[in-house]
Order: sequence, then C-alpha cells, then structure tokens
Amino acid sequence: MSAAMSKEMRAEPNLTPLLDVVFQLITFFMLVINFSNENYDARVRLPVATSARPLEEGDRVSEDRLVLNVDKRGHLLILGELLPQHRALREIKHQAALVKLNLKAAGVKPPADGSLPTTIILRADRDTPFSMLFSLITACQAQGFRKFALKAMSGT
Repeated sequence: MSAAMSKEMRAEPNLTPLLDVVFQLITFFMLVINFSNENYDARVRLPVATSARPLEEGDRVSEDRLVLNVDKRGHLLILGELLPQHRALREIKHQAALVKLNLKAAGVKPPADGSLPTTIILRADRDTPFSMLFSLITACQAQGFRKFALKAMSGT
C-alpha cells in the first residue's frame, strides 16, 4: 500500500522563491538604468547649433567627468535639486575636493599646475545668459578644473 502512495506523491519544485529573485533582479536593473541618466535634467533646454556633432573616437571625454546642468536663471541643477549661485560654488568646491581625494586614494599624483583630470560637461539652457556661464566656468577653473565640454542639440 505504501508503494502505491509513493507513486502518486511526487515532489514538485516550489517556483515562488525563483520568481521573487527574478522580479528583484528586474527591479534592480530598472533602477540602475534610471540612475545612469541622473545627470541629465529635462528642465534644461539645450541650445541648437548647426556645428554640434557627436563625439568621435578620438574626441572621447574621459570617464572621469562632472555634468553641470544650468537653468535659464543660472542656477545649478544637481540630482533634481535647484541650487542658487552661492550654493553652486560650494558644490563645485566640494566636487573638486572629492576628485582630489579620489586621486590621492588611487595613488595618482596630481599635476604640478594643480589641474584636475575631470572633464566638466556644461548642459546650459538656451536662455542662460553667457555671463552666468562665464562665472561658472571661472569658478570651476579656480578649483582646478581645466577640461570643459559644452552640450548642444544638433540643428539641421
């Protein structure tokens, strides 16, 4: 009799834990993809330039970059937070200190002129006055940033 019962009772795998793990992985990768674009703020309307072109292989900026979004009033947008100019200057100083700390931790000796290897990518609104951009670039240069890239939309 027990042999007859054992034939009918089969062990079936429980798929619930497997499905839980799959959904957690999907959620994780969706979050990672969303955070990779956190540097780009949709409130910034880029200027249109006919000379704008995508980067070519020889023009690639280094992986060490800092994206600065600037709205039309000259305020810095970082991670969706609007920073007025005085707080923006503090944030630039903070970012420069972080770059220097990372260089020191990696054992890389900074150049004698004090320049930092980080590329500043400026994404300024098309209505931003140039004087605001100039003061932002000057503040970045005062902290040791020497490489800059300006973002624009290509016009046809």
